Amino acid sequence: MTRAEILKHEILRQYRSVRAFALDMEIPYSTLVTALERGIEGMAYDTVIRICDKLCLNPVDFSSLERGAYLGNKLLENRVMQKYLKLNEEGRAKILDLMDDFAQMDKYKCSAPKKAK
Repeated sequence: MTRAEILKHEILRQYRSVRAFALDMEIPYSTLVTALERGIEGMAYDTVIRICDKLCLNPVDFSSLERGAYLGNKLLENRVMQKYLKLNEEGRAKILDLMDDFAQMDKYKCSAPKKAK
């Protein structure tokens, strides 16, 4: 399945029509239909990101993201994990220790902690 086909499938699965999705996204219907028919390669990057975010799709491989997951958070998590996985066992242990230390300091605590998944 091409990326355009994946998008169209998800749009129709989550909305009653492509037109309804275009209206909700405030994208011209003709622009969306053209992209879905000819491929999304010519579509503006920020538009593709907004569409993926709305449909809960990863913009890299167009796989499903968890409902309620914000794309920016998922991309950040992915970036952190890629760097973490490059470390050896000692480096990973050191990073986890540092994270524990920082998590205990009020200065670095998140005002609204996210639930672990």
